[in-house]
Amino acid sequence: MAEQRLTKGPLLDERGNLIEAGYHEDLIRAYDRKDITVKGMRIKEWDYYYIGNQKHGIAFTVADNSYMWLVSITTFDFDSKKEHTKSLMGFFPVKRLNMPSSSRLGHVVFQKKGFSFEFLIENDKRHLKVHMDRFKDNQTLNADIILTEKENTSMVIATPFEIKRYFYYNHKINLMTTEGSYTIGQDTYPLIDAFGTLDWGRGVWTYKNTWYWSSASGISGSKRVGFNLGYGFGDTSKASENMFYYDGACYKFEQVVFNIPKKNDQFDYLSPWTFTSEQGDIELWFQPILDRHSASNVVVIKSIQHQVFGKFSGYFILPDKRKIEIHDVMGFAERVVNHW
Repeated sequence: MAEQRLTKGPLLDERGNLIEAGYHEDLIRAYDRKDITVKGMRIKEWDYYYIGNQKHGIAFTVADNSYMWLVSITTFDFDSKKEHTKSLMGFFPVKRLNMPSSSRLGHVVFQKKGFSFEFLIENDKRHLKVHMDRFKDNQTLNADIILTEKENTSMVIATPFEIKRYFYYNHKINLMTTEGSYTIGQDTYPLIDAFGTLDWGRGVWTYKNTWYWSSASGISGSKRVGFNLGYGFGDTSKASENMFYYDGACYKFEQVVFNIPKKNDQFDYLSPWTFTSEQGDIELWFQPILDRHSASNVVVIKSIQHQVFGKFSGYFILPDKRKIEIHDVMGFAERVVNHW
C-alpha cells in the first residue's frame, strides 16, 4: 500500500475526528485534549520509558486513563532472568494529571506519599527522576537518568478507530543515549551502554482491543540499529507504525506479523518467535529471555500483558534493496489484551 505521510496542522477537527491519518518521523500534528468531543471515560494518556543494556533495565509508566491514574516501575535482570514490578493506581482522581499535549514540550510531574515521578525536558534532553518507597524487599528505589535523542530515530502515527471520534496518536523514540543509574537500597545499577525508548500515547480508545508491539535498540556490526514494529487495533490502512533505524537513517516498512508459537493451543511466549512481512522485506528471529506477565481484572477493567524481552537477529531489506542483517540486538515484543 502507499502509506500516507502526515502534514502539519491540528490533529482533530471541530467534531473531534482525526483530520488526517498516517505517519511521520516527528510530532507534526498538534494534539490538544480540549479538542476531544467524546463524553465519558475513554480518553487515555500515557508516557512510558524503557532504558536498558544487555545486563539490566528499568521501565517507568505514568498514565491518566480518565477514571484512574497509574504509575509503575519494573526492573529487569537479564542474567538471572528475573523482573520485579510495583504499580500503584487510584480511581476517579479529583484532578487530572495534566499530561503534556506534546512529547517535545512540557513536564510530567506526579507526586504522592511514597512516590515521585518527574519526566523533565531540559535543553533538548529528557531527565527522568523517579523515587518509590518500598519498591522491593522494603527497599527504596531511586533513579536519575538523562536521555539524549539522536536524529532519525522516531516514529509518529495517527490511527483512527472504526468508531468516529476515536483515535490514537502515538510517538515512539528509539536509540536514545543514556547517562545515569538507578539504585535499589544500597545496590546501584549503572546504565552503561544502555539505550532509552519512549512510548508517548494520547487518544480516545475503544473498550476492547489487543495490540502487538515490538521495539529494539542496540549495536550490531558497529552500527546503531533499532526498530519499532506493531499492529492490532484501529484502521491502519493509511499507515503502519513499522520503522527501521540504521546508522543514522530511518526506513519505513508496511505490514508485519508477529508469529508467536503455541503449545497445547496456548501462546508459548518463551519459545522462539518469528517476525515476517508480506513483502518479504522483514525476517526476524526472536529468542526470549524473560516474560513480564501481568493480569488484572477489577470489575469491568481487565488487562492481560505479556511483554517478552530477548534478542533479535535477522534482516531488513531497504527500499534500495540493500539487505541489512542484525545480530543479538536486545529488545522486547509484547501482546496486550485490554478491556478498559
